[in-house]
Amino acid sequence: MRMKLLAAALTAAAATLTFTTSAQASHSWGGYHWARTSSPFTLKLGDNLSSGWKSYLSTASSDWSSSAVLDTTVVTGQSNSACRATSGRVEVCNSTYGSNGWLGLASISLSGGTHISSGTVQVNDTYFNTSTYNTAAYRTMVMCQEVGHTFGLDHQDTNQTNANLGTCMDYTNNPSGPPSNLHPNSHDYSQLSSIYSHLDSTGTVGLTKAVPAVGNSKASWGKRMEHSDESGVDTYVRDFGKGEKVITFVYWAN
Repeated sequence: MRMKLLAAALTAAAATLTFTTSAQASHSWGGYHWARTSSPFTLKLGDNLSSGWKSYLSTASSDWSSSAVLDTTVVTGQSNSACRATSGRVEVCNSTYGSNGWLGLASISLSGGTHISSGTVQVNDTYFNTSTYNTAAYRTMVMCQEVGHTFGLDHQDTNQTNANLGTCMDYTNNPSGPPSNLHPNSHDYSQLSSIYSHLDSTGTVGLTKAVPAVGNSKASWGKRMEHSDESGVDTYVRDFGKGEKVITFVYWAN
């Protein structure tokens, strides 16, 4: 923990809210972040997964905990395959959600402005049970990427035809590379240090409160706000009023 505090002090930089698909610029996702009163902080990842997915969540948790500003810990899930959000933490789920086009979902609830109050990750076994996606590389990358979104990270690049950047936050149809896109890279860790360079007067990590929920169908996600023709990555916003919103990042299957 002391080493993390030292590393955070050395690497923190001014936060930026710029949205971009360039690997060389900020890939903060809309400036969204968990509010916290101390740094580093620990975020719980609720395990609602079947046995075939548990090791991939463990790997993602270990990878992201190498950040100087946050730790993650895998805990017993408080949801099920429907993946209803739990305040103050992230619930991670899998199921055969159907041939609905999406491979993975990451949703975050916002409580007044840009503060994340809960998160969910869902991976769709309808596609991961097929020969195209039933590989360790795809499972590792998608789990790493969807969990990374719940911290407030966007993609570094969304063009599948570009060379791999060596990060799970790079959209690709060849996750094994070379280089492989299975884990975060130094730019991801630097971006997290930038996002979490400031402290907040109150915290949303571990907060207990009712949170709005969306389902796993397009009709429940609200209005599409961002779209990439290069990859088909979409971002949707469901506004519940009084500062409560749910933002959903959709990873479409090829």
